[in-house]
This record gives sequence, structure tokens and C-alpha cells, in this order.
Amino acid sequence: MGKGESRVLAQNRKASHDYFIEETVEAGIVLQGTEIKSIRRGKVNIQDAFARVENGEAFVYNMHISQYEQGNRYNHDPLRTRKLLMHQKEINKLGPEADKTGYALIPLKVYIKNGFAKVLVGLGRGKKMFDKRESMKKQTAQREIARAFRDHQKM
Repeated sequence: MGKGESRVLAQNRKASHDYFIEETVEAGIVLQGTEIKSIRRGKVNIQDAFARVENGEAFVYNMHISQYEQGNRYNHDPLRTRKLLMHQKEINKLGPEADKTGYALIPLKVYIKNGFAKVLVGLGRGKKMFDKRESMKKQTAQREIARAFRDHQKM
């Protein structure tokens, strides 16, 4: 990979099902010890992860980074709280928005960019049950249209 390219290592597919993503921000992560080695191997899970703004700083919770096999005593706690590196302007903008009822900061992707681990954090508004059904109907319709178009092309 060349400079500037990124490689997605973990993706939260469930987030688009449960939330309307209104805004996204790229953030760095403060890592320690063997965490970057595990992330580079793709041993990271963000399905249950969420972010919060506390005292003017952003943190990500429940982000599971597996322990590195050769890490021995220098290994890290897999579920520790990690600080997100964002501009103060972004934190000041997203913090009050996320505190509103029905809103949350959700990690959407974890990827390596220019050798650094990055997290794509989205401001999500929770979907109601009827919104989820509507999304599923649209998705099914799109799939059927694509299938019909593909079958028509083969003829």
C-alpha cells in the first residue's frame, strides 16, 4: 500500500441498522504496548463499542483489542477505556449533540492510515422499530432490483 491509503480492519455493520448516522469524524486512538500489533493483525472488535465526551476529552468504551500472542507480561487489558484524539473544535461540537436524548457516538470503522490507527466515529440518532422495518424494506427492494437487472443482462 502506498502513502495515504487506508485498510479497514474492523467495521460496525450493525450501526447503520440501529442508527441514522448524521455526522462522522476521524479520530486517532491513544494505544499502549502491544495494542497496535493486535490491531494490525485485525484482532479488534467494535460491535458493542460506544464513545463519550467527558471533561472536554473523548473516550471509547467496550472496544475489544485481543491480546498479542507474543506479548507475555507486557500485554494490555482487552477492554480498557481508550482516549480518542480529536480536535477540540470537533469535541465541542459533538459533545453536546451526543448528550441529547436518542443520540450516541458510535465507532463505525477502525483502520490504519499512514501507519496510525484511526477510528471513524459517527453521531447516530437511534432508529425506532418502524424505521428499521422501513430500512429493511428498502434494502430488500434494492436487492431485488439488482437481481432482476443482473438476470436480464445474462439473457
